[in-house]
Amino acid sequence: MARKSHRRRKLKLPRVIWIFLLLFIAAIGVVGGQILSQRAQIADEARAQSEATAKQEAFISRLAPYAQELQQVYGVLPSITLAQAILESDWGTSTLAANYHNLFGIKGTDPATSRIMTTKEYQNDQWVTVHARFRVYASDQESMKDHALLLVNGTDWNAKQYAAVLAAKDYVTAAKALQTAGYATDPDYPSKLIALIQQWHLAQYDGN
Repeated sequence: MARKSHRRRKLKLPRVIWIFLLLFIAAIGVVGGQILSQRAQIADEARAQSEATAKQEAFISRLAPYAQELQQVYGVLPSITLAQAILESDWGTSTLAANYHNLFGIKGTDPATSRIMTTKEYQNDQWVTVHARFRVYASDQESMKDHALLLVNGTDWNAKQYAAVLAAKDYVTAAKALQTAGYATDPDYPSKLIALIQQWHLAQYDGN
């Protein structure tokens, strides 16, 4: 009796199906690669944001104690000092701050203690680029003290120019008083300061 063959027959699929399967597998690989790439990008962005936040918190922690000391002597709210330093110096990263420790954009007249820099000012309802002379300092603390003295002593033409800032009992009033006194040309200056103070909880450094 002849023995039956038990060999399995190979499954033969039409060529079009094989092509489809190969394309499908390739597509899955591409999508999977894109997902992994997106996840890596998100992770990198999260890491960068975390590092940036840590540097910003360190900036506040470094300046806050001296801002509180200055309040005891000159009466300037630390929340205002810190918010102005953040805004004016871009967290200490501006050229003026990084190279010359000028955290507040305070201008000068003596060539021996100042540098000419390019800046933007709001004039006639528009932003314009101007060249101005800014003071240079040996340290951030020296800059902070000069800022406090400016608010206390005012300007050469008005010794009481910032009296309302010193008299303010809260940061909202003080921020608006800075704008009224002409500290900055930016019409949104008070709202920017207030937003920073609220976002970073800077009022916690203000004494009673």
